[in-house]
Amino acid sequence: MLSDVRTQPFQPGRGPLSPGSRAGLGAALALLAIVVAVELADGRPAHYLALMVVAPFLAAALASWRVVLVVGGLATAIGIGFAVAERGSPLVTAVNVTAVGAATVIAAATAAIRQRQADRIAELSRLASVAQQAVLRPLGPQVGTLAVAARYISSTATAEIGGDLYEVMDTPYGVRMIIGDVRGKGLDAVRLASIVLGSYRHVAYERADLRAVVTDLDRAVARNVGDEDFVTAALVEERGGTLTIVNCGHPPPLLLRRGAVIPLEPPAPAPPLGFMPVVRPRVERLEPGDRLLLFTDGLGEARRDGEFFPTADRAWRLLGHGTVADGLASLETALVEWVHGRLDDDIALVLMEYVGPRSATASPLPSWEVGAADG
Repeated sequence: MLSDVRTQPFQPGRGPLSPGSRAGLGAALALLAIVVAVELADGRPAHYLALMVVAPFLAAALASWRVVLVVGGLATAIGIGFAVAERGSPLVTAVNVTAVGAATVIAAATAAIRQRQADRIAELSRLASVAQQAVLRPLGPQVGTLAVAARYISSTATAEIGGDLYEVMDTPYGVRMIIGDVRGKGLDAVRLASIVLGSYRHVAYERADLRAVVTDLDRAVARNVGDEDFVTAALVEERGGTLTIVNCGHPPPLLLRRGAVIPLEPPAPAPPLGFMPVVRPRVERLEPGDRLLLFTDGLGEARRDGEFFPTADRAWRLLGHGTVADGLASLETALVEWVHGRLDDDIALVLMEYVGPRSATASPLPSWEVGAADG
């Protein structure tokens, strides 16, 4: 769910200085102080005023153009002060002061351009974050008889959006889940992921058989991709404690039960969506406390020095404690530490725990029936 809180963009000059502006101003003032100290120690005539042209450019690297003008104005005033103090205002000092003024104008223009570019990048990043939340809606913490948590780990620090997808819904046919991975990256992958999720959110409520859901999704993918594009996906249904899984070329989910980790391989391999997969369901009976990890192939490909992350070996220790959200947090921390913060592909993770069958007496009476019952 997107937050309703609206933030106002920072307006330069209308509030406290940003950390970058403070750093740029501090560095520039420190340089001016050093130049002034050296000039005073050296005596007349002034020899080092030309160094002050660096100050506005130093401020421009981090601060706003207004801060650059303040620094440049201060540097120019210092130069004029030294020029007045000298006899006859030597030509060299006058040229240095003029250079400082010219450098201030150029640095201020540079800072303004840099700020516009930074604002544009920040806006694009914000839009990407909003698009990510629109495509991948927050899950849980409880869907039907399942405690659910999800996590999306981006391989790019400057982007939080990609072609991995997931969804969990409570439907008339039980709690249904999908996790998938679109071939490729960028906006085309995001577009296809949104198409798959949009189709799934509709057909999951309409089709009683998961194989029919796969057929509909395959058609949606085939209508919107090229010859070499596809989507791997695993679809899961929990109904009355029975787990049904169909797999279209996707990494098999991991079932965590009493300290054991069981890969739920499909009875027969099937191609990804887009290649007309014919799937065979795998059916498992769940026990209260069972956990199921769904993930995209970025987790299986995470490695350091050629050694892959040992997901199956460490899954129970990382995922079997606390809440499902705690488990995913532990997995992400261990994974990022393993690869030293460098991932080759995005990773989507969904962890769920079967909490047991629904109680027939757990549903409260509607508010309009409470009074009738009391009467």
